[in-house]
Amino acid sequence: MLEFLMQYGYIGLFLACFLAATILPFSSDFIFVGLLIAGLSVWPCILIATLGNWLGGMTNYFLGRLGKIEWIEKYLKIPPEKIYKMHAWLQGKGAFMAFFTWVPFVGDLMAVALGYMRANFTLVTLSMLAGKFSRYVVVMYLWKIGSDWLPFMQ
Repeated sequence: MLEFLMQYGYIGLFLACFLAATILPFSSDFIFVGLLIAGLSVWPCILIATLGNWLGGMTNYFLGRLGKIEWIEKYLKIPPEKIYKMHAWLQGKGAFMAFFTWVPFVGDLMAVALGYMRANFTLVTLSMLAGKFSRYVVVMYLWKIGSDWLPFMQ
């Protein structure tokens, strides 16, 4: 599947980042770095990856906002106990926690829980966008540092 997404360049990147933030349990970082290695432009990749991952995260937020635990459990395969536990943990921390929805394993759950608790839409949107953008900028710089060191390691 990764090869399929990579052969479609920016569109594949967008789809991979969107799906990684919603229903598929994989990291879009591999596709992102793979496309950078393949020679695609850095900043368009960052912007497209950010947009796809942010829209995926906002999809989770809106699914949580619907407030239908049965749907969340059925379609996202998230047990209600996890939603309630994340809801309790987020209580008092606010919508700014959406910045951390990029974190593996808990990010998707966090977005759903923020929606379920009806966290401030504007703050969630801006915080999530900033977090997703920061993630890809950091991954890009880590890739650059790694690729600069690669010739010395051979």
